[in-house]
Amino acid sequence: NIEIFFSYNFSLFLCFPCMSKALNVVNSLINSIDSTLTTTTTTMSAEEAKEAGPPSIFVKNQYLDEMVATAKAIGTRGKGILAADESTGTIGKRLAQIDVKNEEPNRRRYRELLFTTPDIGKYICGAILFEETLYQKSGDGTPFVDILNKAGVIPGIKVDKGTRDLQGSPGEKYTQGITDLDVRCAKYYEAGARFAKWRAVLVIQNGYISETAIKENAWGLARYAAICQSKGLVPIVEPEILMDGTHSLQVNQYWTEKVVTACYKALSDNNVILEATLLKPNMCLPGKQYKGKRDIKDNAKATVTALKRSVPSAVPGIMFLSGGQSEEEATLNLNAINSLGDLPWSASFSYGRALQQSTLKAWKGDDANLKAAQEALTVRAKANSQAQLGKYDGSAATEDSKKTLYEKGYTY
Repeated sequence: NIEIFFSYNFSLFLCFPCMSKALNVVNSLINSIDSTLTTTTTTMSAEEAKEAGPPSIFVKNQYLDEMVATAKAIGTRGKGILAADESTGTIGKRLAQIDVKNEEPNRRRYRELLFTTPDIGKYICGAILFEETLYQKSGDGTPFVDILNKAGVIPGIKVDKGTRDLQGSPGEKYTQGITDLDVRCAKYYEAGARFAKWRAVLVIQNGYISETAIKENAWGLARYAAICQSKGLVPIVEPEILMDGTHSLQVNQYWTEKVVTACYKALSDNNVILEATLLKPNMCLPGKQYKGKRDIKDNAKATVTALKRSVPSAVPGIMFLSGGQSEEEATLNLNAINSLGDLPWSASFSYGRALQQSTLKAWKGDDANLKAAQEALTVRAKANSQAQLGKYDGSAATEDSKKTLYEKGYTY
C-alpha cells in the first residue's frame, strides 16, 4: 500500500506547477508512512510481549529461594555434613565390625545415637540419610527428621541406586537411579528432606580415565541435579575419583580438573542453578598404592589449584568426601586446604567413615556405652569444624584415628 501511494503521489508531484502544493503532497506522504510504520511497530510489540529466547530462561522454580538458602546454610563456616547414608548392606559391614546383627532395630539404634548427640548442631549442619532412615523414628516415637531439625541439622537423602559396570569400558562404572527419580524426590521432599546426594565413581587405570566414563558420569550427575531442583531438593554433585591406583598426586590433580570441569559443563547444559547446588569431590591425593613421597601441604595445594580451575564461584560450598582416609588424615588434609587463604567457596567436609569409626568402636552395640560413643562423635566433629576454619591443632589424634579406612573399589 505504501509503495502504491508513493508511486501515485509522486506522479502528481511532477504535474503540479506549484512547488508548495508539491511539498504538501510529499509531507502528506511522509506522515502516511510514519503512521503506517507506527501502527506496525505497535502491533509487533503486542505480539512479542514475551521476549524471544530459550524456554529454560523463563522457567520459574517455586523452590528456588528455599534451595539457595539451604545451600548457603550447609556451606556455613565451621560446620559440615555427617554422611550417614550407608545402604543396608554397607551398614551391615560396619555393624559386623562390632559383632552387632544387621537388623532394623540395631540400625535404628545406631542412627539414633548419632542424631541425638548433644550439641551436634554446633559442628554439623546437614546429615545425609538412607531411605530407610528418613522414615525411622527414635525409641520414644520422634521422627529422626524432627530430631535433626530441632538440632539445627538439615536432613538430606541419598537418591542414587548404586553403580553398575560401564559396558565397553572395563573397570569403570556408571550410576543408576534416574528412571523414577522425579517421583522419589517429590516423596523425599514431603518427608522432610531438603537436599540430596548422588555418587558417581571414577577410577584412574594406568594413568587414565576414559572419556566415555567422564561423559557418562558427568551427564548422569547433571540430569540428577536438574531433577532434584525441580522437586525442591538441593543436589550435592559427587564425582568421586577412587583412591585405588599407583598414580602420583600430579596425575590425580589432572583428572580431578578434567572430571569436575566436565561436570560443570553438563550442569550448564542442563540449566542447573549453581547457587542451589553443592559439590562433593575427592581431595587430590596420590593413589593408595603409590610408592613415592606424600605431603599434606602438597595435597592441599593440588586440591585447591584443581578446584579453582574448575568450580565456579557461584557454588556456595565444596564438601569433601573422605574416601577411605583415616579419621585423622581426613581432618589434617581439610585443615591444610583451609590454611591456604581465602577461597571462592566454603571448603568443608561430608564424611562418613572419617566421622563414625571411633563412634562405632566406642558404642560396641551396647547402649550402656551411649555417652562414650556420642563423645567420640563430638571429638571428631569438633576437630573437622576446626579444620574447616584452618585452626585444627591435632588435639583429636589417637592411634585408632590414624588407622586407614581404605577399601579397594569401595561401594556403599
